[in-house]
Amino acid sequence: MSVRNILVEEVMSKNIFSLGRNDTLSVADELMKQQRIRHIPVVDSEGDLCGILTQRDLFRGVLLRSLGYGGRAEERLLDSLAVKDAMHEDVLTISPDSALSDAATLMLSGKVGCLPVIDGVG
Repeated sequence: MSVRNILVEEVMSKNIFSLGRNDTLSVADELMKQQRIRHIPVVDSEGDLCGILTQRDLFRGVLLRSLGYGGRAEERLLDSLAVKDAMHEDVLTISPDSALSDAATLMLSGKVGCLPVIDGVG
């Protein structure tokens, strides 16, 4: 089977974790560490995608630690900020019936490390 014939739905992750806009960054950080994931979709109260939070978005805590702030300062910062304060709202998405090659092209051109799969995306 050619890569051009593989659909996104054949290789996408199906059991995903998501966060709400008002969850704290400490919840996101813990989830990423426990599940060993680097990207988490953010959904609104209706369950619709409204953003994405990446591990890179959480690296500011590491920056604070490297600037001389301790782990407790990092914890307080992550507890005080909501996911909506750090997430990206402009999220590239793709349909499950799209070709895998199209997904790869979109990820490369958009310079993103993940691509949420949404039914009905054009």
